[in-house]
Amino acid sequence: CGTLGYPRTIGYSRIINGEEAVPHSWPWQVSLQYSNGFHFCGGSLVNKNWVVTAAHCDVRTPHRVILGEHDRSSNAENIQVMKVFKHPHYNYGVRFNNDIQLVKLASSAKMNTHVSPVCVAETGDYIPGGTKCVTTGWGLTHSDSPNTPTRLQQVALPLLTNEQCRRYFGNSLSRQMICAGASGVSSCKGDSGGPLVCQKAGAWTLVGIVSWGSGDCNPRRPAVYARVTKLRAWMDQIITAN
Repeated sequence: CGTLGYPRTIGYSRIINGEEAVPHSWPWQVSLQYSNGFHFCGGSLVNKNWVVTAAHCDVRTPHRVILGEHDRSSNAENIQVMKVFKHPHYNYGVRFNNDIQLVKLASSAKMNTHVSPVCVAETGDYIPGGTKCVTTGWGLTHSDSPNTPTRLQQVALPLLTNEQCRRYFGNSLSRQMICAGASGVSSCKGDSGGPLVCQKAGAWTLVGIVSWGSGDCNPRRPAVYARVTKLRAWMDQIITAN
């Protein structure tokens, strides 16, 4: 898991102010689409039968999971949703708490250079503030854009500690959340559910799931992600039982 499709080129320097990704370089990125082909959220392939995304994306069985896609105008591997598992404590205590859902695919993904799983952070992993990570998606590149981009965008951004992030969001932030950005780059609408990945021993590892942020996708404010280390045990439980 966690192997790039192609060695990516990214200035660890637009999503908002990111750049177009090298095609197929992030092979776990999926596009969640309505049956009419409209992209509404991102997600990450964690193994051949399962995709993880945000609970607020509200995936349903008629929706489609598109794997191995770069340019959304060309549909790649298109799989139906068999079953959806939303975290039972989604929105518990604070809005968007435990913002995670698992999607079981109706048929197994065919793995190739364009389609392969991301590694998933373990419960005991500690990833310090300041770590440079990457988020990817087909979300808006400007908060006032009329349309989302057709080609996958990527952006490098630093993790924040929750203490740093509370300066922006106060008590809206729970321990099941992790922040990144405030560095002139951000995720935005349409990126939701997609990956925040950091390198761990050379492998790209899912640390966050795009969840929420400032309404105008302000690149001077951090974006908030579901914290995978706190949700890994639930993921394992659902995948093992189903």
